[in-house]
Amino acid sequence: MSWTDEKVAKLKELWGKGNTASQIAEIIGGISRNAVIGKAHRLNLSAKIKTRSATSNENFENSIDNKNVKLKRGRRSKFKSLIIEKDFEPENPKTLEELDENSCKWPIGHPNEKDFYFCGRTSLKDFSYCKLHLLYAYQPKGKKDDVTNKDEVPEFIEKKIKSA
Repeated sequence: MSWTDEKVAKLKELWGKGNTASQIAEIIGGISRNAVIGKAHRLNLSAKIKTRSATSNENFENSIDNKNVKLKRGRRSKFKSLIIEKDFEPENPKTLEELDENSCKWPIGHPNEKDFYFCGRTSLKDFSYCKLHLLYAYQPKGKKDDVTNKDEVPEFIEKKIKSA
């Protein structure tokens, strides 16, 4: 298969209108989708095909931005309320067999040790851990390197409480 000047002109026209490579291949005929993509690449045609009009694209981007803002606020406010509370219920040590869907599944110790157990406090809705262990498990992006050893953990929690 060879690209004639007519086929190249048709490709440029259809590409500019926002047709997909499959649609262009079907319209031109006798060529594959991959051939269309390859030729468009060699012709340095824009890689970004506009399939929405400017107004609908604007609305689409605005709706995504609004959704992201709502998600960020929701997650942040959930964890802020956790950080503000300082009174955690006492541990309720449980074995693996004793765990249920409302138990905190944070492991304490090493599974090979005979003292090994799970936290057992009441877990929060939609999470596997209690309030305290959520602070360990779900850290803000970029803050995971703050905790380096077990001695620093209380300091880490204090930092979280102060930042709230």
